[in-house]
Amino acid sequence: MRSTPASKKTSDPSPARKTARRPSDAASPVQATASEVEASAPQPPSGVLERGLSILECFTEDRLRLKLRELAECTGLDKATLLRLLGVLVRARMVHRFDDGAYAPGPALLHMGMLYRRTFDIGTRLQPVLQEVMRQTGETVAFYVRDGDERVCLYRENSSNEVRHHVEVGARLKLSAGGSSSHVLRYFTGGSTPHAEAIARDGFAITREERVPQIASVAVPVFDSDGAFQGALVVIGLAQRQSATAQRKAVQVAQKALVQQGFSSRPPRDWRR
Repeated sequence: MRSTPASKKTSDPSPARKTARRPSDAASPVQATASEVEASAPQPPSGVLERGLSILECFTEDRLRLKLRELAECTGLDKATLLRLLGVLVRARMVHRFDDGAYAPGPALLHMGMLYRRTFDIGTRLQPVLQEVMRQTGETVAFYVRDGDERVCLYRENSSNEVRHHVEVGARLKLSAGGSSSHVLRYFTGGSTPHAEAIARDGFAITREERVPQIASVAVPVFDSDGAFQGALVVIGLAQRQSATAQRKAVQVAQKALVQQGFSSRPPRDWRR
């Protein structure tokens, strides 16, 4: 009897072996895309109070009116849950509902904001801003207000650099002497300034060696939560350290720090010179 060659016994693997040797099923492109979308979608908070707060946090200066669909995308909540929570917020006057179905912050929030303002005076809220801007830029930061034809330093945070521009609280300077804060103060209080076009376009003023040799500064306006103009926040340092890039970075740092304390560096939408 002829024996079967060993090679023939193993030449045709069994179906079980074929299955075992097949690569594992990979996720299809459609499945991968769906997973990515699910991972990137906002995860709704679990608590009822947290869910209500997440709705209020959807509104920003650039997003004052939002539809139900937009709120659902922002919070990750389903529309049925959103409608229940919005009903509570509308009755509490924390959210206002328009006839077209859009939602906006309600009048109760303004009342709460006014209470907050009365809890802290402007200096208590501004000093942390100046400290944060000084920490991130390394330069002296000051806050000026206009008093007639002068500007007065109300608050300041001096740089820790050995070579720096030192500012004293209470210092009074003529607006006509120049400096970026003087141009911001003049522009937002009805005065004339050669920097008017740049301030209107960019929202800040930059000067280099205008009042003091070898010193450069950049200033942004400061508005309170009710839209009232308060003064000018200025970052001052040696011109050789204050490149155009560094000054624009200082503007971004100042704008962010102001928002965190309830201020704004931009005038209200209905503001007119």
